[in-house]
Amino acid sequence: MESSNRYRFRTISEYHKLAGLPKPGHPLVSVVNIGDVQMPVNGRSNTIIFDFYSIALKRVPDAKIKYGQQMSDFDDGVLFFMAPGQVFTVEVNAGKSHRPTGWMILFHPELLWYTHLAKIIKDYDFFDYSLFEALHVSENEEEILNAIAQLVKNETDINIDHFTQNVILAQIELLLNYAQRFYGRQFITRKVVNHEVLNRLENILNAYFEDDNLDVRGLPTVNYIAKSLNISAGYLSALLKSLIGQNTQQYLHQKLVSVAKEKLSTTDLSVSEIAYSLGFEHLQSFTKLFKSKTNLTPSAFRQSFN
Repeated sequence: MESSNRYRFRTISEYHKLAGLPKPGHPLVSVVNIGDVQMPVNGRSNTIIFDFYSIALKRVPDAKIKYGQQMSDFDDGVLFFMAPGQVFTVEVNAGKSHRPTGWMILFHPELLWYTHLAKIIKDYDFFDYSLFEALHVSENEEEILNAIAQLVKNETDINIDHFTQNVILAQIELLLNYAQRFYGRQFITRKVVNHEVLNRLENILNAYFEDDNLDVRGLPTVNYIAKSLNISAGYLSALLKSLIGQNTQQYLHQKLVSVAKEKLSTTDLSVSEIAYSLGFEHLQSFTKLFKSKTNLTPSAFRQSFN
């Protein structure tokens, strides 16, 4: 029976020690050469939790990365992001020769305190993506990312001064902005798959609104939709934004209003009955949403239609 290891690292120094790496040059940030990591992997399943941020560009031949129930190949250059407290598992096929390559930038939330990046880091949705939604980078893109990682490493290898933190944070923010650009490219180049997701989303919502028990089930949530599609909520919103210029919540509101318009124009149901049939708990909430999208109340829309 295969053994399984579980590791939780509260500091970057703890990770360095167990991974057989030298002490980090900076207590709050480190750039790790993945090939130097000495943690056991062959024939094992390793669950890892960092209490700090991780940005990693990895190639791991014959290895799978598991997040929830999803598995991802890491044979190609893949960039993925982990926020503090997230869990990931590495499962490796026994009997294979594994020579992982790449790097990790590890940085503690304390590094961001009272900085511009602390205010905006939650705007980078990919820290909430599942690992199977990682960014697959081209050779040119990888060169850019490698250069930024090397600049961060250079800063951690020299004596810390008053400029160190600002220079490191500037490079990390630059890397995050490039990642946003590259994800935009990935959404474009995977148009067929992405449009399949859009079709599945439409089918899920159609089936949901055909349910006769919406007064009990309530309105569909973004998390419900993402789970039904087996996609993280952040990735789905970014995908929709790239395809139709709306995030998931905006798309859902548009769908609600569309279904409401159909019911208002083709049935004799009262406005209250329509609101409850769509899953709204309160008529006022339905009226407010409808008016915000159409500049008309539901009753005024019905009258204008007639």
